[in-house]
Amino acid sequence: MDRAIISEALRDLYNEDTGASLDVLGEEVALIADLGLDSVDVVSLIMQVERQFRIRLNLAELNQVQTFGDLLDLVTIKLQRDPGFRAA
Repeated sequence: MDRAIISEALRDLYNEDTGASLDVLGEEVALIADLGLDSVDVVSLIMQVERQFRIRLNLAELNQVQTFGDLLDLVTIKLQRDPGFRAA
């Protein structure tokens, strides 16, 4: 799956989950510091990501995610491992 498509899908999930409307979500944007997400928001977003992309993100992987770009990289890598992915 193309990285730009994944990025757009992640942005849409963020917008739906938080009610915020971000047209552009740069890769350098920190999920907690810049977007003001708390731990509940992050868990909710991750659950939406797992459901949408039909992947599982473990705690060790999630501990490395600080920015939108980190999340995009992680999802992209997971989807590359499963080329048969179909969005929910």
